[in-house]
Amino acid sequence: MIPFLDLKAINERFEPSFHESFQQFLESGYYVLGNQVKLFEANFARYCGAKHCIGVGNGLDALRLILEGYKALGKLKENDAVLVASNTYIATILAIKQAGLKPVLVESELDNYNFDLTSLKNSITKNTKAIMPVHLYGQLSPMKEILEFSKANNLLVIEDAAQAHGAENSDRKRAGNLGDAAGFSFYPTKNLGALGDGGAITTNDDALAEVVSKLRNYGTSIKYVNELVGFNSRLDELQAAFLNCKLPALDMDNNRRREIAKRYVSEIKNKKITLPTYDESENHVFHLFVVRVENRNEFIDYLDRNSVGHLIHYPIPPHHQKALSEFSNLSFPNTEKLHNEVISIPMSPVLSEVDVERVIGVLNKY
Repeated sequence: MIPFLDLKAINERFEPSFHESFQQFLESGYYVLGNQVKLFEANFARYCGAKHCIGVGNGLDALRLILEGYKALGKLKENDAVLVASNTYIATILAIKQAGLKPVLVESELDNYNFDLTSLKNSITKNTKAIMPVHLYGQLSPMKEILEFSKANNLLVIEDAAQAHGAENSDRKRAGNLGDAAGFSFYPTKNLGALGDGGAITTNDDALAEVVSKLRNYGTSIKYVNELVGFNSRLDELQAAFLNCKLPALDMDNNRRREIAKRYVSEIKNKKITLPTYDESENHVFHLFVVRVENRNEFIDYLDRNSVGHLIHYPIPPHHQKALSEFSNLSFPNTEKLHNEVISIPMSPVLSEVDVERVIGVLNKY
């Protein structure tokens, strides 16, 4: 069996440094917002090219706290509208709703699974105050066009970079340093994954960084002095230690993912399978390699019979989720088509060449 994702094999490479970091953690006696979190924040800010990194509990909280921070700074207010992709994972939309803002779903583009720019431009109203582009599956959104549009309309740009650690644009600027602020997830399956939950905010905005640093810790900057109505969402000290062990290997792992993706794109030749578009640039880190097939259940049965792992990202579009019933009357034909057809095949930095050959062979014979 070729697993969809072998997390144990991915993390085995770091076990000696994990053990050393864990021992240092035990000996430090400091378990919350200690030196490992500070070190990771400095390391990850430097990696992304951003001025600030603030570690938080998870990716959902990262996005929500950015929005709450802008509310505290007076740049957003209750019920302001935020444009967001209609085919994203539900967490992006939940963050907007939980911050008391209004998500406005924007149709997706069939080729790259990101914003349809015409739909984006047609979705703006006088209440629109921000855009939240999602670098879905590891591919950067069309940020040049989004930034031009946002500048012309005085909109904040908040990246959902949960799946795009290390993705770079043509100017060598990385995800996390392309908008006003960005939210990252370090869920274990991510390209940079912890051994539990974790997240971070990156920004070049000094005022936002100061506010979200307080918001993540009950609204305090001095213990027991509460300046804001805050939250409890801190990057765990031990997870920060593990992330410090793994960060130096991220570029190498992303390059391996791209190597596999190039082979998939060039060697899978089957008219029944629609491959992702990829220009072989650094703008994609292939958190997932997502193909499309018209008869997905038949394809899944075929993969199962041939022992090739798979997952669906994602089977139900947000506007069809019971939790988001206020959007159930909307129609997004491209998004609905994608959610009915997408399926993710094995992709990870520890896939062997034998496994890659096997995946290619199985898909070509479908």
